Amino acid sequence: MKKMLLTSFFLLLVVNLQAQDQQEAMKVWMEYMTPGPMHQMMAKMAGDWKTVTTFTDPASGNETKSEGSANFEIILGGRYMKSVHSGEMVGMPFEGFGIDAYDNGTKEFISVWIDNMGTGMIMMKGTYDEKTNSLSFTGEGYDPSVGKKMRYRSVSKWINDDKTVFDMFGEVNGQEMKMFTMEYLRK
Repeated sequence: MKKMLLTSFFLLLVVNLQAQDQQEAMKVWMEYMTPGPMHQMMAKMAGDWKTVTTFTDPASGNETKSEGSANFEIILGGRYMKSVHSGEMVGMPFEGFGIDAYDNGTKEFISVWIDNMGTGMIMMKGTYDEKTNSLSFTGEGYDPSVGKKMRYRSVSKWINDDKTVFDMFGEVNGQEMKMFTMEYLRK
């Protein structure tokens, strides 16, 4: 009888511990999937924007400007931001699409970008600097002009609710050079 009581107690203890483990796992997962302050910060970009892009030729330093538009939309319950861009780049029609995220687990921003100027993707990771109100990313993507992956860096600085400035840099011959600046002006 004593052995049966000990066995029953042990089984009850194991079942209770498994239930506690499952509850803890569910709690941790719920925290991971719940949008937080960084997602709310990203959501400030939601809406329609006019874009003014200044391209810089790395060889000559000459600048050219073009205008376009962008739409930012918060998707999947506030967890991700989708952006769709259109305009002109070096005299050709331009379309681009991005997905941005803040990963609650790794505490970093993630950005994936595709456009009609290539067939690859640019993937970047970044951090937010509260003091400068800016989001900085680093990553890489394929550069067909040199036949290999290029390192990229970008900085988005929120000037106010109606203006954001985005600077994109690329590594050319081992040195970082500004590729373009895009100003977002809320419509």
